[in-house]
Amino acid sequence: MRILLFTGKGGVGKSTIAAGTAALAAAAGQRTLVLSTDAAHSLADAFGMPVGSDPTEVADLLFVQQVDAQLRFEQSWAQIQGDLLSVLDVAGVDPVAAEELTVIPGAEEVLALLELRLHALSGEWDVIVVDCAPTAETLRLLALPEALGWYMERVLPTQRRVMKALKPVLSRAAGVPMPGDSVFDAVERLHAELDEVHALLAGPAASVRLVLTPETMVLAEARRAYTSLSLFGYRVDGVVANRVFPAEDADDWRAGWVMAQDAVLAQVEESFTGLPVWRSVYRATEPVGVAALSDLAVDVYAGADPLAVPTGIGPFRVDRTSAGALLHLALPFVSRAEVGLARNGDELVVTVGSYRRLLTLPAGLARLRVAGAKVDAGELQVRFFDPATETATDQPAGEKVT
Repeated sequence: MRILLFTGKGGVGKSTIAAGTAALAAAAGQRTLVLSTDAAHSLADAFGMPVGSDPTEVADLLFVQQVDAQLRFEQSWAQIQGDLLSVLDVAGVDPVAAEELTVIPGAEEVLALLELRLHALSGEWDVIVVDCAPTAETLRLLALPEALGWYMERVLPTQRRVMKALKPVLSRAAGVPMPGDSVFDAVERLHAELDEVHALLAGPAASVRLVLTPETMVLAEARRAYTSLSLFGYRVDGVVANRVFPAEDADDWRAGWVMAQDAVLAQVEESFTGLPVWRSVYRATEPVGVAALSDLAVDVYAGADPLAVPTGIGPFRVDRTSAGALLHLALPFVSRAEVGLARNGDELVVTVGSYRRLLTLPAGLARLRVAGAKVDAGELQVRFFDPATETATDQPAGEKVT
């Protein structure tokens, strides 16, 4: 099964490109689902027909779903929310305010990703195309599984033991019901499901495509997204430059736009060297409906296979060396000064700008010590050595590695 995610700055046309790619996949005989995880759904508008919260067939082998995230949220969070509401009720909190307090911002989008997991496990689809939320929201969602994993492994077990020990005392003293094991079980189940989502999206059959328009600010955001997606282990396999003005028969006004876009498109090609950059020409009319979307996708991919599985190495790998190991993490466009790195026990803490990734080292690396690190040609390289076979200077746990 092939999974393709489309993201980009809001308003660049990612929903149209995602829908067109899905239409092309279905026309090639692949049973295809195009799924929107964006709270502001646009797929129904792109296909020009009503689309439900369950897969809706819009053409042969082509199904569209705009996830009812609120419904999924209520189904998945009901147990936890019920326990929290009972605590707040005894504490005298107004019921309306209590309900607002028990709703987690962004949880609906997270649960939309869990919908992707269910479809991937169902075996019903050959291709799943995901129309993601705009870049910033998508990056926060894709970073969540690892962040929640750290909490689950280090914080939750302690909280569970403390709560079990103090529950009788607190209940008698405060008269407030304490959360039971069902709450912790629900959180653990949520974590396990999100972990599966991360494994799916970071796997060899999944990749992300960045959609942009030929504008300097949009390109800058796409470059940052490429860096951040690589940081969290997600593979970017191509870029779609959308709404490119055709140069033929251009009047003076459009000729000015063509020149401005050409300058940015040259930067796009330079920025994403090694990745295909597909172009989508600005059309005279908005592409709406399966036929129009298919025509658009045929022009965009220009004979290339839109479902081709990316080849080569992903953004993260570890090579064994005679002295130990060398960890590689792709961080395109960053300089040494922009990367923070620390070793804390069995974790590497990698910071780039406002994003931080906690890399839990496999057992084979966790027993080794860090000899040094550098950023070279858009890649973070961390050298590990076996203290039993070599002497080298290492940094104490938690200290910044340079």
